[in-house]
Amino acid sequence: MNRSRIFLALALSCLALAACKREAEAPPAAVAAAPTEEIKSAVISEIDQNSPSSAAPGFDAKAFAGTYGGTLPCADCPGIDTSIAFAPEGGFTMSEVYQDSDSSSFTLKGTWTVKEDGKTLLLDPEDKQERDRWFEVVSGNELRALDTEGKPIDSKLDYSLRRR
Repeated sequence: MNRSRIFLALALSCLALAACKREAEAPPAAVAAAPTEEIKSAVISEIDQNSPSSAAPGFDAKAFAGTYGGTLPCADCPGIDTSIAFAPEGGFTMSEVYQDSDSSSFTLKGTWTVKEDGKTLLLDPEDKQERDRWFEVVSGNELRALDTEGKPIDSKLDYSLRRR
């Protein structure tokens, strides 16, 4: 019951944040724009028809596979320590630990796929009572959590997970 309330609160927080008015963003720094080819080559290479990414031409699941982690925002706690291990064959294991909360750690297993754009990941849990999760591939070393519809979350909070 407590777990359902936490997920409901998190989902409502995401929806509330998504409804907020977006402020104008500062133009990106020249340094950040330079390594585009490096980022692209870190994620995209030859197509592997046996990987979960066959819907995304050029996405290399073997190069992408690994563990990504960080602390995601939480509606009623300081943060959620999150770690996702991606297998190149299409499986994932996600661990979430709610900070400052006793017995609030969860493990989620399932399959992952890459959408046709090659930049959007869908995590489909084995337990069908769990909701699907969406992430954007920002670079070969960074993922960003998306809302429940797979759209960017309009927030100044850090929704990124980085390769470990």
